[in-house]
Formats: sequence, C-alpha cells, structure tokens
Amino acid sequence: MDTPKTITLQNHTIAVVICTPDDSYPYLRSLDPVGHTQNGSEGDNIPLPKTKFLPLVNVRLTGEGNNGWKGQKSLVGSYISERFRYKSHKTYITSDDSETLDLEMRDEKTGITVTSHLTIFEGLPMLRATATVLNDSDRNVVLTQLTSVVVSQVNSTPRWWEDCQLSTATSTWFREAQWQQRTLPDIGLDSIGIHELPEHHPCSQAYYSLSNTGTFSTQGHLPMGLLTSKNDAWIWQVENNGSWRWDLGDFENGVYVAVSGPEASHDWRQRLAPGESFTSCPAAVGHVRGDQETAFAALTQYRRRIRRHHKDFDDMPTIFNDYMNCLMGDPTTEKILSLADPVAKSGAQYFVIDCGWYADDMGWWYDVGDWQPSKKRFPGVDGFKNLLRKLADMGLKPGLWIEPEVVGYKSAVAHELPNEAFFQRDGERVLERGRYQLDYRHPAVIERMDKIIDQLVLGYGARYFKFDYNIEVSQGTDVNCSSAGVGLLGHNRAYLKWVSGLLDRHPGLVIENCSSGAQRMDYAMLSVHTLQSTSDQQDPVRYAAIAAAIPTAVTPEQGATWAYPQGDWSDEINAMTVVNSLLGRIHLSGRLDQMSEKQLEIVYEGMRVYQDIRHDLPECTPFWPLGLPKWHDDWVSLGMMTADRKKAYVSVWRRGGDEVSCNLSIRAFEDLSQMEVKLLYPAAFEGQGSWSQSGLQVTLPKTQCARLFQVAAKTSVVNEKGATSRGYP
Repeated sequence: MDTPKTITLQNHTIAVVICTPDDSYPYLRSLDPVGHTQNGSEGDNIPLPKTKFLPLVNVRLTGEGNNGWKGQKSLVGSYISERFRYKSHKTYITSDDSETLDLEMRDEKTGITVTSHLTIFEGLPMLRATATVLNDSDRNVVLTQLTSVVVSQVNSTPRWWEDCQLSTATSTWFREAQWQQRTLPDIGLDSIGIHELPEHHPCSQAYYSLSNTGTFSTQGHLPMGLLTSKNDAWIWQVENNGSWRWDLGDFENGVYVAVSGPEASHDWRQRLAPGESFTSCPAAVGHVRGDQETAFAALTQYRRRIRRHHKDFDDMPTIFNDYMNCLMGDPTTEKILSLADPVAKSGAQYFVIDCGWYADDMGWWYDVGDWQPSKKRFPGVDGFKNLLRKLADMGLKPGLWIEPEVVGYKSAVAHELPNEAFFQRDGERVLERGRYQLDYRHPAVIERMDKIIDQLVLGYGARYFKFDYNIEVSQGTDVNCSSAGVGLLGHNRAYLKWVSGLLDRHPGLVIENCSSGAQRMDYAMLSVHTLQSTSDQQDPVRYAAIAAAIPTAVTPEQGATWAYPQGDWSDEINAMTVVNSLLGRIHLSGRLDQMSEKQLEIVYEGMRVYQDIRHDLPECTPFWPLGLPKWHDDWVSLGMMTADRKKAYVSVWRRGGDEVSCNLSIRAFEDLSQMEVKLLYPAAFEGQGSWSQSGLQVTLPKTQCARLFQVAAKTSVVNEKGATSRGYP
C-alpha cells in the first residue's frame, strides 16, 4: 500500500491534518477550526511544507539518546521518534458525535510500534489524544517517556515572540485556580537569531515546562495552559490524577506544545516485555479563532463530552455539608438534628455529615480506616442509622465523608491487610502524615472498600459520598512494577475504575471529589466523579477570587463552592457567601441553627434564586466581564451565558477600594442597545445595574458586598456576531 501524503480527520468544526512522508516521521501539520487554516491550506492533497515539524509523538527508551538539538530533559527531540515511519491508519466513529483516527508508526531499529489515537467531537474545536506503544521486538524495552501529542506549530507568525501570551494557573490550598499571563520572553522564549543562520538548528533548546509529581495532581498548578495572540487562542489540559507535564518551546519560526503524563523525571520507567503495550494519559488540545473566553467555552463543552453522565447534572440539587465554618469535624446526633430543620427549610436535597462521624473524639487522624459510626457521638441502639433515617424522613438524602485511599497507622486495618495492599518503597511502607496509602491495584483493597461502601449505602441509606484525600505521596510505590512512577499511575487508574464500579452498582449515588479542597481538580477525576470541592477557603471575601475563576478548571455544574453564612456576620457578608456559590454548585454550610429568622431569610432567598436559574447552568459557558480575577482585585466578576446566547447571569463582587461603580463588559451583547437588567440577589439590598452599549453599569454600596444580576435581550434576536463567534453552545 502506498503511503498517503496526508491524512485528514475533519468534521464541521475542526480539521486535523497529519502528514506522512515516505522518508520521514508522521507529524501534525495543522489543527484548525474549519474555514480558518493557520498554515494556508487544507485537505488530503495539500503540499508538504518546506518548514520542519516535530514528530506527532515523542518516545524515549532507556539506552536511546537525543538528536542533539533538544536535551534529555525536554519532551521532544528523541532519536526514536525521528525514526518512526508510517505503517497504517484507520478512522472510525467513536460515538454519536465523535470520530477517531488511529495512526500506526514503527521504528524498525527498536521494533516498537506506536499508535496515535486522535479523537474529534462534532461542534468543538478540540482534539483529544493518547498514544499506545507496543513492543513488537523479541526483547524487553523500558519506556521513559511517551507524549500523548506534540503540536509543532501552535503559533508561527513572523514575530511569534511578540505576538503570544501564555496563561497558566497556580492552585494551592486556600488559593485555587489563580491565573497569570506572561509574554514568551518572560518565560525564556525569544528571538535569538538562530533561525537567521545559513545552517541552523530548528530550535534554540529553550522551553518552558509545567509539571506535577505525586498524588496531588493540582497542587501547585492546574494541568492546563492557554496561549493567546490576536484573535487566536490555543488551550490544552492533561487528564491524569497524578503526575503530569507539558512543555512549550520554540521550533523553526514558531512555538510547539508537547503534552504528557508521567515520564522519567517522575521516576516513571515502564518495562514492556515482547507483546506488551502501554497507553499514555489523555490530553486535549483546542484551537479557536477568538479570545480566552472562546477557548474556555470550547474546553467547558469538551469536558461535558468526556465525563460520565449523571442525573445530578440535570437536577442540580443543593447540598448541605456540616463541615466548613460549621461543625468542623465534630458531629453529634444533637448537633445534626439542630441543623436539620433550617437545612430542610432552605430547600436543600442532601445533608452530608462530614468528617468525625466514625470517631469518639477529635483525635481521629491516625485511626481512620475502619469507617464504622461512633456509638459515643450517636448513642442508642442503631443511633447513627436512626439519625440518617430521620434526615431522609425530612426529605434530606444522607451523605457521608470518607477518605477511601488512606489508613491511619494506629488503625487495626493497618495490620489486617497484607503489606502489598499499601504503597511501599524498598520494602518499607510509605508513611505520610501518620497515614498509609492504600494501593487500589490490590484485590484485597477493592474487596474491603466495596464492602464498606455497600454497607453504608444498603445498610445505612447513604446517597452521597464526599471522597476526600489529605496526604500527598510524591514518591509513588515500587511494589509489583518496574518503577515507583509506574506503580503510582497503576494505582491512579485502578482507583478511577473502582469509583466507576461503585456508580455502576449504585447508579443514583453522588460522589464528590475532594483533596484538601481542590488539590486533585483534574479531568481524570472529574470524568468519573460527579462533583468537585473547589476550596477549603474559610473567608468569603477571599473565596470570591476562587469562585470566579473555578469555571476555568471545572464545568459549572460540577464546581461545588461553599456558602457558609454566620450569625455574627453582617447581612452583606452573608449575602456575599451565598453569591459565591450561585453560578456553580451550592455547598451550603454554616451554623444555620444559630441564625435569626431575618438572617436565614437572606440565605433562603439565595436558595430560591438558585432553584430558578440552576437548570440553565449545565449548558452555560463562562465569561469574565473584568477579565480573569486576581487574588487582590477590588472588583471581581463572573458571568454565565445561556446556550441560546440571549441571557446572561453575572455575579459581581466589590471587595475594596474607593470606587462604587464599575463597567462590566459582556462582549456577546456588545452590539445591542436594548437589554433588560434585573438584580436577582439579594433583591432588596442596595445596588443598581443598567445597560449601555459599553456594557453593564453596576453601582454598589461602599462596603464589601456582592450581587447577582440577570442581563437579557429585550427582543428575541441576538446579534449574529456574538452568537456565532463567542463560545460553543
């Protein structure tokens, strides 16, 4: 069979062109929205370019070096990848609205075959990629690197170093999802004259890299990146609940991005015997004509396509959790019942009892693992079971907090399970913060945790679980694997398979992902878990910057934000903590039982407003009228645009400064002069909103406060420019 010169994967939204020359490796020629080709042509008969491109996938094996122009530390530049030659390909329908290309490449010297799996989705300018290495040789090989995809030319403008800005997000405990934008020279990528030489290397050896090592996948940074230039944006994410990495570097006269899960720097060395294979972690890369809001809209819709569907996304119930600024891990029958009545009156559908229900006192950190209710906290025959039944009788579905991946070193469970059921290094159990890490590759772990969850669901009536995780194991485990990084990835994948199995057995169960707030806020976890805890931040004023930024990381219907009013807070601050949660998922908390009727009415009003708007949110896309929030901004705003592009919900926070008025840009409506503005919450509080063609004009009192507005077109016509160029409804 003759080698095709190009292979195109295309639908009505995106065109992916792969070049497969006879004398060189396959590479990604272009990834462009249909009708907007960056490199000047599209289709199966495009001419091969004169400029060089990087291989579609980069592979490293032990004993193999580099070709000299990129060091071993980078994600590109291996000899093996440059030896790949096209072998075969097939295209097939993956689902009702997605299509996949499998392209096989082979390196004759080592005898390995790599298959690149590329999937596109109708209506989305997004590419999802994985790669599979098959050892076709007659000897063992050891993988030290396998990228999911390499995109050679994410920008190839004549002055790329001036035209592009890179945005990344730091994410730490109490300060999640905070974005910064930098120029390429700021991160070390610049024009240095190497391309002007008669004979030159294709790149400068400079690159910028972000990565994470260990079990907290988003401790430090979100596994994402955004590259913007004039009316053009690229966005990408890594989908792994452990170690990951991506690189941005210069190549020829442009910029490349390479995306990977764990590799050598994460102590990842995957041994493959003859006939064995390994598949990389999924990665997504998107390319849009537009700005960062267009890119985030596309990524939001993509995330909705790849996750497990749950009825929870349709119903959008309100969840009460007794932890944050409430019982703080000290539940008792008396305290729970005192909260139950005001919680039921709020309209909440779930009552989640957070940590402490399994312990007789507050010193439970080192004892966890048995997950049996305390008889001291919940006295009487079947005291805990009867309490959950009372909640259910009040219309509140019971939920429970649990840490399913850890066992305290003082727990009896630490001695009941075999050593191989725990993370180890060099024969010693890994001990982190007084806990042992369970290894979900081991059948004894699965058997035990299945029994525990089934008992809590079938025996106690639990309908919701908050799966928390509060230790960070950076070193992985070397039990029954070729390296500690391989053991960690195996556990990560086995854990997700276990969670999926729970939802298969108990389809109505809601499972929240929590890791010291949001330290595993990735779309490996969120493709399976129903909800994501967004922070442990206890200050509602600081939380506003997190709440406004969370839709960059999580779909609105999965992002659970605390609303924790207090009896000793002002009415404005209590309203602010409610506003924090209204454009996502409400995690109601706070000592509602200690608040006055007047204070409770502020909370209840917010819950009623949420009931009116929540069914729009699963199809909304986010936007930021004041730009992405910064941690100390005086004014912060988040908007949600409905799918029909005719209505927007806009939260605005005034956190300080002298100004009492602010102009909020809503670009989808920028050509419309007739818009209706309504203050949704809190409706009776001081605050005004009016519309002009410059945007939404908001005036708020000179105090820390927050409001939710609705902006809607007076006519049924939304300008075509906004409807077609902003987002992907």
